Amino acid sequence: MSVLGKHRTRSEAGTRLLASELAHELHRGDLVALFGELGTGKTQFVKGVCDGFGVRTHVTSPTFVILNRYEGSDAEGGELLIYHLDLYRIGSVREIYDLGYEEFLNGDGVCLVEWGERLERLLPERRFDVRLSYGQSEQERLVEIEAVGLPAPGVMQRESLRRSVR
Repeated sequence: MSVLGKHRTRSEAGTRLLASELAHELHRGDLVALFGELGTGKTQFVKGVCDGFGVRTHVTSPTFVILNRYEGSDAEGGELLIYHLDLYRIGSVREIYDLGYEEFLNGDGVCLVEWGERLERLLPERRFDVRLSYGQSEQERLVEIEAVGLPAPGVMQRESLRRSVR
């Protein structure tokens, strides 16, 4: 069952679990753009995706270094690189060009981008958008996960099965 749609989490652990479930729907080359105010749980969501890919190193926000790279495993047990960008301190798209964005936005890994709106025109047409916002309580978060420019979940599953059969 797909995790696309609207969700309500009641703790950081709940947000991480939801993200871990999304990891099972991601494939090499996918990009996840995260949107939300400061403190809404973007980094917790990234930690959950990394949990889903079996990342064993400590996952932290790369606010000051902009990019962290983690090693995880895909569904077949092969090495999968996960690129985690935090664009909070980016002043312009030019700075993203200077990072050599092609390697991680168009690469063979999975790319997770906090403050995705700062990518502007560099956001690929095919991606997952995750919008996080505050809920009614201090720990509650509203999370909306959308596949942009991607086939419907049933079609995605059929495509995934075709890829794994090859």
